[in-house]
Amino acid sequence: MNWKAQAITHKKEKRIAVYFEKNADLITRIKQLDGARWSQTLGVWHLPDTEENRIRFKIPTLFPTIPSAEGIENIEKFKQWLRSKRYSENTLITYSEALKSFLIFYREKPIAEITNEDITIFNNEYILKNDLSASYQNQIINAVKLFFQTIRETKIEIDKIYRPKNAKRLPNVLSKEETFRLIDLTANIKHKTLLALIYSSGLRISEAINMKIIDVDSQRMLIHIKNAKGKKDRYTLLSNRVLGLLREYYTIYKPKTFLFEGQHGGQYSSRSAQSILQQSAKKAGITKPISLHTLRHSFATHLLESGTDLRYIQDLLGHNSPKTTMIYTHVSSTSLKKIINPFDM
Repeated sequence: MNWKAQAITHKKEKRIAVYFEKNADLITRIKQLDGARWSQTLGVWHLPDTEENRIRFKIPTLFPTIPSAEGIENIEKFKQWLRSKRYSENTLITYSEALKSFLIFYREKPIAEITNEDITIFNNEYILKNDLSASYQNQIINAVKLFFQTIRETKIEIDKIYRPKNAKRLPNVLSKEETFRLIDLTANIKHKTLLALIYSSGLRISEAINMKIIDVDSQRMLIHIKNAKGKKDRYTLLSNRVLGLLREYYTIYKPKTFLFEGQHGGQYSSRSAQSILQQSAKKAGITKPISLHTLRHSFATHLLESGTDLRYIQDLLGHNSPKTTMIYTHVSSTSLKKIINPFDM
């Protein structure tokens, strides 16, 4: 996908303009970023000029971009340690980049001399001053805590490093009618089967595209999710209707290894899957911002509304903590429908 970004001044505000050919998937993703706006005058989407957005859109940052020689050496050691503990490659990249930001800020200070007070200063002078998000701050705190746990000679007290409070945002959820309409209006059998499987089994997109043919157990009507988030295996539901779609799809496409494969073989791309979703959502007249993860949220919410115990939903989704699954109690409409609005009394 071709796009470019540059720092601009718009209406006396420092912004980052993102230029790209019209693309529903990218528009949806940009809309979900804090402070994103469309300029009719400029004909471009633009966001606040923050350090986080500069990193996100690969614009040179406002600060030095290279840690000290000691910092570079320690980042490499940290990567080796993460690999030895079998952290995923995505986590390795996220944590090492987050640590890099911290060590750039303290590039003139020996790592052994960094204290808890320095972390507070970093939060105030870098995170808050540049209006970076709480989730980004959390990433850096997680990386810093893990990094200093691997270093023996340090002034850091790990137990006294605190995380920020995250904003408690509720997920977008489709109604059953919207979900079925979206899937029914997906004409291509491969695309229809993919979306139906993600919804009916509560899958993450990574789980769907990593799935292999042998992971579908039609005898027990279960799907075996292997090496998912947190390197955990689990079983989830296989729908009778989806099994029918899978058989029809398999007869036509005959995938070799992965259940869903690209035009030239190999793993299907998550970007293509997101694009399919946006096209189907447009056909279905769904205007709210959604992603493939919305189908997973909808699966959990619809199960809860039909009376499924939260403990079973937790297992099906592969959540570590019941607190994560509890969020669906706030988006379920079942209990709210029982309340009589005083305006209707």
